[in-house]
Amino acid sequence: MMGRIDFLGLSISDLDCDPAAAAIAARDPQAPFAYVVTPNAQHMVRIAGGAPDFERAYDGAWLVLSDGNVVRRLSALILNRPLPHASGADVTARLFKAHIQPDDPIMIVGGDEQLVTDLQRQFGLRRVQLHVPPMGFIRDRAAVADAVAAVQASPARYVFIAVGSPQSELLAWMIADAGGAKGTGLCIGSSLLFVTGRVRRAPALIRKLGLEGGWRLMLSPVGHFRRVFKESLPIVWIILRARFGGRGIRPSPAGRRRAGSL
Repeated sequence: MMGRIDFLGLSISDLDCDPAAAAIAARDPQAPFAYVVTPNAQHMVRIAGGAPDFERAYDGAWLVLSDGNVVRRLSALILNRPLPHASGADVTARLFKAHIQPDDPIMIVGGDEQLVTDLQRQFGLRRVQLHVPPMGFIRDRAAVADAVAAVQASPARYVFIAVGSPQSELLAWMIADAGGAKGTGLCIGSSLLFVTGRVRRAPALIRKLGLEGGWRLMLSPVGHFRRVFKESLPIVWIILRARFGGRGIRPSPAGRRRAGSL
């Protein structure tokens, strides 16, 4: 039974990277579809600001893995309680390097044909499917239905959902809610681009210091300015309010029961 930690209203799985990847790989590929989310500061700010559909998607997740180094450091510094660390990029890399086999059926929702080619070449994969929804598909019922149906029809053991947040989390919840699909969905952002080397990750020391957001901002200031300063930075004030308003981190028995049910 996997423990859970109640953090700012999220029930976070008490798993670091390697145990999280092992748990995902050990899940029965014929079990009903369940999915993994990886909240970072941006996601937590969104939930704190009131996003009921996004929060519902998080409530329906099988694993909620702590992604953000910044959040982890702030939690230890301000709330005096460490969080596990299992970023989407690290878990994805561990799955490909240690668990995914060449004949494992895989589906990618998002991305492009070049991404499939890169994964096949680097990891010897032989059973990769690709479904690419149109831009902004989450507001198009027909496009959402097509994406859900594609996953339902797929034999994939791993479904990598790479259509950006909050679209990835909302689609994963819709697939699970619709029923009829199998395997494990992973809402992993740009992780496949990191795994294939198409996008360079920050050096290990930068990541360890919790400065990966600053690294991305340096490489792409226009693309990441809003994400860093408007969508992520408010997590500082949210954690400060939690500290001085008396809301800390505590084990969540209800969360542990949910985690052990799948």
